[in-house]
Amino acid sequence: MIKSIKKFFESKLVEDSADEQAEIVNKTDLASAALMIEVMNSDRELDQRESGKFLAVLKDCLNISDEDIADITALAEKEVKQATSLYEFTHLINDNYDYAKKVALIRNMWRIAFSDERLDKYEEHLIRRVSELIYVSHSDYIRTKLGVRDAGND
Repeated sequence: MIKSIKKFFESKLVEDSADEQAEIVNKTDLASAALMIEVMNSDRELDQRESGKFLAVLKDCLNISDEDIADITALAEKEVKQATSLYEFTHLINDNYDYAKKVALIRNMWRIAFSDERLDKYEEHLIRRVSELIYVSHSDYIRTKLGVRDAGND
């Protein structure tokens, strides 16, 4: 799966500029999307509610066009989850996101995990691992988990 996502990234990556930024997918946002795809696939069941929440999160929170959302969603549904390293994605997050955006990413990952009304142990493990790799404190990890759970995943 990561190989297909990397190909997608490579086809979309360009230098940041004021004119192009509104039209071109930001590589850090794509890294965030890849991490959210991993949450969707971590329980090995692609639920329509997870797909719907993923699309809503992408539209609400990331600078991703409708065309690119369709492409990345197709990758998520098509590919079989494989054991991979998250370093290349978390490295981009660490280099380009401030702490508040990192916490927002973890919150969005929880939104996807809770969207099917069942938190799988693999989803929780993945979010925990990502939060550690992007240096989100344990208290913020727990706070975002409980906040999303108690809000009914909205």
